[in-house]
Amino acid sequence: MTNTPQPIDNRFYEMLERLQAVDFVLVELNLYLDTHPNDMQAINQYNEQAEQRWAIAHEFEALYGPLTNFGHSYSGYPWQWNQVPWPWQV
Repeated sequence: MTNTPQPIDNRFYEMLERLQAVDFVLVELNLYLDTHPNDMQAINQYNEQAEQRWAIAHEFEALYGPLTNFGHSYSGYPWQWNQVPWPWQV
């Protein structure tokens, strides 16, 4: 069995870019909330971004396969984790 790359369309890259942007916001909000744990507005923003990230990741995985392994993402059949390119390779 070879790891033949699947055809990648523009949507693949657009969705990964959206995920990266949301992940950046989540990291920044997480750092802020570490020092401002009572900022309800920031907590609401964090939760909204977390929900948005879940939705984007879920859609991406349905189209292109898992983003992470070890039980954090589902796999289709056949096992998808060994299919390239992996998200960090693009």
